[in-house]
Formats: sequence, C-alpha cells, structure tokens
Amino acid sequence: MHVTRIIAIRHGETAWNVDTRIQGHLDIPLNDVGQWQAQQAAKALADENIHAIYSSDLARAFATAQAVAEATGASLTPCPELRERSFGDFQGRTFAQIEAESPEDALRWRKRDPDFVPAGGGESLTMLRTRIDAAVNTLAGRHPGEQIVLVAHGGVMDVLYRLATRLDLQAPRTWQLTNAAINRLLWTPDSGLSLVGWADTQHLNQSSRDEIHS
Repeated sequence: MHVTRIIAIRHGETAWNVDTRIQGHLDIPLNDVGQWQAQQAAKALADENIHAIYSSDLARAFATAQAVAEATGASLTPCPELRERSFGDFQGRTFAQIEAESPEDALRWRKRDPDFVPAGGGESLTMLRTRIDAAVNTLAGRHPGEQIVLVAHGGVMDVLYRLATRLDLQAPRTWQLTNAAINRLLWTPDSGLSLVGWADTQHLNQSSRDEIHS
C-alpha cells in the first residue's frame, strides 16, 4: 500500500500562548500545563503502531514529541521544515501591541493576505504553505503503508487542514487548532493529504488553548 497514515499534533501550551504573544521562530518552552498536555497526548498514543516521529526543532514542539517518543518507542527526528511561520518583527509582541503599533500590517494579517510578509525576515502564508507541503510530501513519502507522527505548531496545523480539505489560504477558519489535540490524516503520492479526524481532545480533561490568530 502507498497510503501513509499521519497523526499531527500541535505542541502543548506555553506561557506566550496564554499571553497571546507571537512566538514564530522564537524558542519558547512549554509551561506546566503544556508539559501535562504532552504527557496526556503521549499516553493516548502509547498503543499506536507508530514507525517514526518528526518534529519541529523548536523546544515547545520537540518536548511534546519527546513525550510521545518515550511512550511509543518510535524514533524521533528534528525537522526544521516543520517550524511555525516566521513572523519577523511581530515575534515577541502581543496581538494588541501589533494592532496598536502597526495597524496597516495588522489589517493585512487579519485579512489573511496570502502574500503579506512581516518585516524582519517573516514568511507569507504562501511561503509557509509551500514549505509545509514540501515537508509533508518528503516525510510521508518515506513511509508508504506506515503511520508517522508530525509534531508542530498552530500555523502548521492550519496549513495541513487546508491542504487536506483543499481550502484556500484566505478561507475563514472554522476548525480548531488546539494545543496537544490529535489530528489524523492520510497521504498518498497521487492525491496528497486527506482528512480522517480533527481536534480530538478526549485525552485532555481540561480545556486547551486554540490558536485563534493562526
């Protein structure tokens, strides 16, 4: 079989998630809640047949992936291509600060302008989609007939959902991008991604934070 099963997980919560502060490529660790969420996700996947785990190399994602690797025994490989979107000069600022200090840029961001590139080394949504599409095709293509785990970020989860459902980058988001939720997809060389299940949080007995500004 040429089908690759994919479990995609957004990292656990960080203090900056709570503060609505843009993380992007900045390396922010999990907070206590995030560490607990990572352990709960790991327990939920402990009996799954997982052949490999690939994670963004940023600490919040990689620590989440390490918990899953310890629970499943699957190999874990860092993958910088699975990093969050780079937000350039937006990084380290809250949503409110960006709207107050850079209203024109904030408006383009809010409207999901696919070609808007935040100053200071940021990425557009189009650039992010291209990067994630290529990474998934490469990683899934290594594992025909197997199941892999991808651990990444809210913006990455958003792109995966859009790729799987053929929604464009400006379509309004009606799906959740919850910390430590379990999302399931299929990938084939001919058809790319398709959606199986999304935002499973049964393993979490307290609310998780949605990435409302992905």
